[in-house]
Amino acid sequence: MGLININMFLIGILSISHRTDGYFEQLIDQCRFISKDLQDMEFIRSEVFNQVEIIRFNSTVGEFVGYTEYGFSIAKRMNSDTAYLAAIQAERDSVCKPNAWNHYRSIMDKTVKPTLRLRSVTPPSDRHPAMLICSAYSFYPKPISVSWLRDGHEIKSDVISTEELADRDWYYQIHSHLEYTPKSGEKISCMVEHISLPEPMVYDWDPSMPESERNKIAIGASGLVLGAIIALAGLVYYKKKSAGVLP
Repeated sequence: MGLININMFLIGILSISHRTDGYFEQLIDQCRFISKDLQDMEFIRSEVFNQVEIIRFNSTVGEFVGYTEYGFSIAKRMNSDTAYLAAIQAERDSVCKPNAWNHYRSIMDKTVKPTLRLRSVTPPSDRHPAMLICSAYSFYPKPISVSWLRDGHEIKSDVISTEELADRDWYYQIHSHLEYTPKSGEKISCMVEHISLPEPMVYDWDPSMPESERNKIAIGASGLVLGAIIALAGLVYYKKKSAGVLP
């Protein structure tokens, strides 16, 4: 994965309504660039009326261009004002470049590694396959790839994945589900690819029960044994008392 190779951010839109039936005049300023060094940065100012572009200034061209008869007359008048042309041309360096650099530092170059959780869901009956869920949390930016592997080979079927969802603040999360019927000796893995990771990370599913779950069962089993001992002692006491053995 890499950075998006075409970048554009909108500096501002001024919309002025002239009539109540939906006619609008818009003044749109844009900064467009492809390279990260901003050498190809260009500033564009467009005037649009009722969704039709009338006139445009492009810093690469260096003058206004009209797209309608009325726009042509405006362009001719504005191009004759050298002071105004110089001021518009300066927007490229005074507005576009500083904002683009701030965007790169705060957004494009910022990455946060995902936190992964791999778990299983017990099917409602033996007739249904088990479900494995691979979840990635708190990652940035949004694009990410989550896939499943069986013995190192990608699984194409029985996989359902969500879109990238909003997580807390500006982070994202995603969940991928795999219908899984356990087979002896095979290895199921979840592979995550993200720009924050130097290489894809592969997480193997361990079908053995987690330690926390084993502890819960151990505690429950101890409770059952203790209960059985108490019940047996009570039964012996009752029989002895009934037989008149106890004073």
